[in-house]
Amino acid sequence: MNSPEIFERLFFQALRIRLVEERIIELYPSDAIQSPVHLSIGQEAVAVGACEPLTNQDLVFCTYRSHAFYLAKGGNLNEMFAELYGKITGCARGKAGSMHLAAPEVGLMGASAVVASTIPHAVGAALAAKRLNKKQVIVGVFGDGATEEGVYHESLNFAALHRLPVVFLCENNGLAVHSYQKARQSFEISGHAQSYGLPVHHITEGYDFVKVAGVMSEIIDHVRTDQAPAFVEIQTCRYKEHVGPGEDFSCGYRNIEEFQEWKQHDPLEQFPKLVETFRPMILKEIDAAIDFAERSPFPSIEELLCDVV
Repeated sequence: MNSPEIFERLFFQALRIRLVEERIIELYPSDAIQSPVHLSIGQEAVAVGACEPLTNQDLVFCTYRSHAFYLAKGGNLNEMFAELYGKITGCARGKAGSMHLAAPEVGLMGASAVVASTIPHAVGAALAAKRLNKKQVIVGVFGDGATEEGVYHESLNFAALHRLPVVFLCENNGLAVHSYQKARQSFEISGHAQSYGLPVHHITEGYDFVKVAGVMSEIIDHVRTDQAPAFVEIQTCRYKEHVGPGEDFSCGYRNIEEFQEWKQHDPLEQFPKLVETFRPMILKEIDAAIDFAERSPFPSIEELLCDVV
């Protein structure tokens, strides 16, 4: 996992996610984007590293902060921008918006705006995979705030009890909207997960996509072979506000020194020459995706009740 080729491939993927979201920031004031956005700028390495060892048959269920996982898992960029624009050519025909992206053809099984709600979906998919002997690995992604929800604890217990092939991935940026983790939790996340009998892994260098990919590769191989669950907590840093394209340091709840220290380790900040090498190719792809979205039609009135059950 330490070869220059792997570093550059993962760097490209992480940079692609960041440049896509930076373009979303540019577009957002125009009101072309038809839904709120939760950006993953600063957290790209988690998605890129986690998805690196997965196949298209392996499934990922993630949160409303879903752009990074959608792209890292192989979701179509044209369809993503069309979805943000509310167009019929979007990945959910313009009905899902930013918070409910899905690309089942590559194993991205959907995001949800409701905290912790996709965790039991991941467990259910893992139960089905085991009973059908599919040898799939299912990854359930959630933030640190989701560990306070009852369904999170029920899901860990059920997966451990039935030895299901699911990886619980906690993307820990230490914040739930404006609340620090220490103000919300009397427990330590990894230690508590261990109490369910799960093998637990903790990555503090969540900016290091090579490290994340290496650890995740070992975890996924183990889960696939043993058909049993695992838990991984990855520390990361959200650069932007909870929801929206702006900065929120003026609100007084974030530590600017910790933020600046994190950026000093961020490869996308520390290798500007490599950024400039890849930027033109990525921006060309983004321009084409935006053009596709802008030229696509909005859904017709006949679409209103389609796919509603």
